[in-house]
Amino acid sequence: MLSLGGAVSLDVYQSFIQNERQRKLVDLAGRLADAFSERGEKYDREDAFPYENFDDLKKSGYGSLSLPKEYGGEEINLYELVMIQERLATGDAATALSIGWHLGGLMELTETRDWEEEVFKDLCEKIVANNALVNRAATEPATGSPTRGGLPQTKAIKTEKGWRITGRKSFTSMARVLDYSLVSAVIGDTEEKGFFLVDHDLEGVSIEETWDTISMKGTGSDDLVLEDVQLPPSSLVERDSGPGKSDLPKAWLLHIPACYIGVAMAARNYAIQFAKDYSPNSLPGPIKDVPEVQRKIGEIELELFKARQILYSVADKWVREPAKRGDMAAELSSVKHIVTNSAFHIVDTAMRIVGARSLFRTNPMQRYYRDVRAGLHNPPMDDMVIAMLANNALK
Repeated sequence: MLSLGGAVSLDVYQSFIQNERQRKLVDLAGRLADAFSERGEKYDREDAFPYENFDDLKKSGYGSLSLPKEYGGEEINLYELVMIQERLATGDAATALSIGWHLGGLMELTETRDWEEEVFKDLCEKIVANNALVNRAATEPATGSPTRGGLPQTKAIKTEKGWRITGRKSFTSMARVLDYSLVSAVIGDTEEKGFFLVDHDLEGVSIEETWDTISMKGTGSDDLVLEDVQLPPSSLVERDSGPGKSDLPKAWLLHIPACYIGVAMAARNYAIQFAKDYSPNSLPGPIKDVPEVQRKIGEIELELFKARQILYSVADKWVREPAKRGDMAAELSSVKHIVTNSAFHIVDTAMRIVGARSLFRTNPMQRYYRDVRAGLHNPPMDDMVIAMLANNALK
């Protein structure tokens, strides 16, 4: 079981911390974030994958936090996931988003127990013992985001020994350090979709380094290539028509807005410190005394307050009122829309305070600006959220 120690380092989290356990969790995320922050510019400039960040995550036991306690985890809830992911993203957004897919997906499995228990237990034990990393691989070039409903072209064929799977997945975050992927595939000649647990050490599994973006470079969301990969019968862990399959909304996807508001928090912190320190000779003191700068800082604080209150209150409702979870799809989707758009606005305003210096490669603001833009393209997309809200109202 992970030992959590220390105290929270930033006052901005005090109002959301409900107990000592959460204080220790935030402090753990804070120590990691501070280390990641020191490496961010170098990784970004060199287009390098942040291997050292993932080594730190593994050493700290961060990847086991959402596992069940009986299997060696801390069984953190959604509220705690949101909190630590926001804090982690202030250090490096790409690393935070990547590990968020791992933590969030495991949190859902911990809550629903949709898998055969022995298969789930085995995966948990490998994560605890070996710091294994897992992510869902569901996006394909031909289908786009799986939230749009397209059937995957990846296909799994039943064999005498289990399954044979072939296909290609794009946007596979942290692909270079993954030990396992949950791969979506059409089952045989049907139109039924299933998810298969694929060990990356198997023959026929490879990574093609296709990730070439200006935003969230460090996620290394390369292509996962599967060529006649032989899988055991137990590898089919989920199917659309499976008995007892949970139909609850994907609340764990709140790790996405948590990450991007973390980027906004980092930009806010930088801009405020800059305003305190920068004193041009045209002024009698630092620019923090200029009314227009104060107005912009006030706008940032208001936007942060709005976004974070919505994020944390909906996460808290999920935890405290489980009977209402089935009706929370619109609320969860609205949180993502509001928070990611607020984060983008906050970073833009912070850059206006810093001015042209924010565009220098050595300045972290330009990286925050590029990274926060990616949040608009994570699921669910803005148009889908608006359509859902309209349909609900019209019903």
